[in-house]
Amino acid sequence: MSLPDLYAHPFSSYCWKALIAFYEHDLPFTLKMVSPDEPENSARWAELWPFKRFPLLVDGDLVLGESSIIAEHVDRRSGAPRLVPADPDAALQVRMLDRLFDQQVMDPAARLVFNAIRPEDKRDPLADEQVAAQLATSYAWFDAHLSGRTWAATDSFTLADLSAAPALFYADWIIPIPEAHANLRAYRARLLTRPSVARAVEGARPYRHFFPLGAPDRD
Repeated sequence: MSLPDLYAHPFSSYCWKALIAFYEHDLPFTLKMVSPDEPENSARWAELWPFKRFPLLVDGDLVLGESSIIAEHVDRRSGAPRLVPADPDAALQVRMLDRLFDQQVMDPAARLVFNAIRPEDKRDPLADEQVAAQLATSYAWFDAHLSGRTWAATDSFTLADLSAAPALFYADWIIPIPEAHANLRAYRARLLTRPSVARAVEGARPYRHFFPLGAPDRD
């Protein structure tokens, strides 16, 4: 059986979710780098997925976009799924936390990144203020939620934590998690020691100079 093709870039936060899923299960795949240096990959990706969002997974005849869906497919493909629990109530909690990390942490952080990329006269003047307020609310909520917990949704590393890893990694670069939120800061540090997450961090390291807000000298 041929290996699945993952159209992605190692520095992309959403691509991390797919990569970490593969790394968690130690499943082989072919990385099809989407970048100006790989025009054939970029052209094929755009042909397959005109929305032009990555990651994109091609597994045989199956074409899947959206990082959470890809991660869940990889989990099932492993033959020993563990990123989404079999128990339906626990699975709902995992999927809810996955969406919250994406929508309430990763998306607002990305808004500031994309705002910085725009020409100065095209930038959203309210972005900094609005994102800071949203992340302040999110940091406080997740800090309270994580009290007494090792992982976000269950006693094990799940899709929710897979989502949290890139979201908190990059968000903390942009607006650092306050020291008062000790639970959330410890959780972020714990995520970075997870071998699958550490592998994604190292894979992205050569591209840090692309970060438009300036990558901090840490992590």
